[in-house]
Amino acid sequence: MDRRAFLLGSVMAVASPSAAEAQQAQKVWRVGYLSVVSVETDRGWVTAFRDGLRELGYREGQNIAFEQRHAAHQLERLPTLAADLVRFNADVIVANGTPAILAARNAHKDLPIVITVNADPVGAGLVASLARPGGNITGNADGHADLGPKRLDLLKAAVPSTSHVAVVWNPATPQAVRQFENVQAAAPALRVVILPFTVTKPGDIEDVFVNIQAARANAVFIIPDQSWSQGHEKRIAALAIKYRLPASGTMREYAASGMLMSYGADFHHLWRHAATYVDKILKGAKPADLPIEQPNKFELVINLKTAKALGLTIPPSLLLRADQVIE
Repeated sequence: MDRRAFLLGSVMAVASPSAAEAQQAQKVWRVGYLSVVSVETDRGWVTAFRDGLRELGYREGQNIAFEQRHAAHQLERLPTLAADLVRFNADVIVANGTPAILAARNAHKDLPIVITVNADPVGAGLVASLARPGGNITGNADGHADLGPKRLDLLKAAVPSTSHVAVVWNPATPQAVRQFENVQAAAPALRVVILPFTVTKPGDIEDVFVNIQAARANAVFIIPDQSWSQGHEKRIAALAIKYRLPASGTMREYAASGMLMSYGADFHHLWRHAATYVDKILKGAKPADLPIEQPNKFELVINLKTAKALGLTIPPSLLLRADQVIE
């Protein structure tokens, strides 16, 4: 080997880092997760989000760090938990629940925030519009704010004798107000009387069902939100069966937990899709320029075991329309 070739090879060896050094030099992005509910309630959905990150090439411990904070329905803790994630130096915060989104926004006005799901981001005052969110928030809408009339129609189709429907909702939640108004507007055409029952926290659930029975409602329509219902699906379903009330929820978890039926978006898909927003933001996109996306598919789930326990026969025509029948 001549002297020139030897020197060139030496320079290249010094200038080119080893594979290990390149890996160590790789940027490690920091993703924070802030949720209204508990770790256990969130477990399946957070797993879906992490799966979405892996599909996009992110590996925890290599090029991404993931830090979670859960309020477990103790909303007063959210500002402190959000501040924790700011101190974690998160590059983006993924938030579950309107109170968590607002806490994250209050903690840092410029930090990008990705919504996992939200029934009405515009009505809740989170974004300026779905097409151009503005500010530092973007993510998924779940479409449930406008789904109430369809859900009520499906409940009536499942139990045609339904005449008085107890609607359980939290009037302090803007998106719940919109859903309630939509359901109330649809009721006369279905020859249904709406009986409103308000709930603001999980501790109210048992008392609400006692009051529903006293009012002689013959079905229950749940307008869920993270303040009281999420994580309590089995409890709600058990009370509905106890008082022999056909009940309708949104997510498939409601029907899987024992309610008669559910109709709504696939939340596991939406959580996984939230990872695409994180990916775009980490690659330089601004939340203000990323449109809020809405689902284009909703799933109907019917629990035949619950129907049998309630002594109901679900019309075959409705069973044929179901995406899943639990037997």
